[in-house]
Amino acid sequence: MGVVNVDFKLTEEQRMIADAAKDIAKDFPPEYWREKDEKGEFAEEFWKAISKAGFLGIVIPEEYGGAGMGVTELLIAMEELAANGCGMGGVWYLVLTEVFGALSIVRHGTEEQKEKYLPKIAKGELEFAMALTEPDAGTNTLNIRTRAVKDGDEWVINGNKIFISGADRAKGMLIIARTTPKEEAPKKTYGISLFLADLPNPAVKVNPIPKHGINYSKTCEVSFNNLRLPEDALMPPQDEGWYMILDTLNPERMSFAAAAIGISRLAISKAVEYSKQRKVFSDPIGSYQGLQFPIAEAYATLECAKLMNLKAAWLFDNNASYKEIGEAANMAKVVAVEAGIKAVYWAMQTFGGYGYTREYDVERWWREINLIRLAPVTQQMALNYIGEHVLGMPKSYRS
Repeated sequence: MGVVNVDFKLTEEQRMIADAAKDIAKDFPPEYWREKDEKGEFAEEFWKAISKAGFLGIVIPEEYGGAGMGVTELLIAMEELAANGCGMGGVWYLVLTEVFGALSIVRHGTEEQKEKYLPKIAKGELEFAMALTEPDAGTNTLNIRTRAVKDGDEWVINGNKIFISGADRAKGMLIIARTTPKEEAPKKTYGISLFLADLPNPAVKVNPIPKHGINYSKTCEVSFNNLRLPEDALMPPQDEGWYMILDTLNPERMSFAAAAIGISRLAISKAVEYSKQRKVFSDPIGSYQGLQFPIAEAYATLECAKLMNLKAAWLFDNNASYKEIGEAANMAKVVAVEAGIKAVYWAMQTFGGYGYTREYDVERWWREINLIRLAPVTQQMALNYIGEHVLGMPKSYRS
């Protein structure tokens, strides 16, 4: 049996990122995010802070103004921002711009595309969004209907997208469209292409959708009506974007797992603090096993999910196969969310009636953790992936 060498210590650079994230989070406590959520305001001050700290350039190579690090370091920053007061806000903006924008371009963009977008993203001058999900094609990306057709030296894009977060503010957008109809493709994964578009554009209509939480960011319907893009807007090669988009979707799942872990750590820390102070029948409620056991169990499971998430990031940063990365990312997401829901539920229970009030913030974290149950992939679809691709069970759905 071979020997496996595992080092759980953070590198000096990783510790610096974690410490920087904690320092930033001190300036943006739960009260800040409560106000932004209630007012439906973008967190401008927070955006400027993470930009100044270089967090938007973590995965961007140094020659384009970034730090030249990996997804591992990005997840460390995300989790510590979330856990130390920011909740989902500590992850959300980084996903929209650094994962959808920077990481996609770093991995698959042309040299001209890298030079155009990456320096601005690294400086915090360019917000991004990704237009993938459609009304009739949610998890099943292969069924998207948005079409990109060549017209001379231009691409013309028509179609409708939904649940496109940040589209109201983004100056750059990654658009996923079909360049070969599904019925004409030699295989179902063929015919999808990726495009980079500059916004605003009169051919792109954006309408925010009222939603349950995370109201410091708008999530929108987007329609493309004869959107014309230059030939070099295509992220090559044409028709082979399926595996390229996996390089974005897998880190997105890791990011949401990091969010679930961070939000849960934050909720648990507040619940533990309150449980030491609040007394019923002369004893602090934290001494009651009815509260201790479920919170302790959730915390232990979250620590396990964190290890799997870091494994997924390590596999990604070391160019493992899509299958290996997908297996780890989906397992991390499933476990992190299930444990996270339990953690925030029992944090709210610890506060009793106060947990239902906005003043104590737990109700907001409950709304945030429940989004992660649904996005970027539902728990059930992640379990389908594990059942089929990890365990070798029969496929439970047809695309």
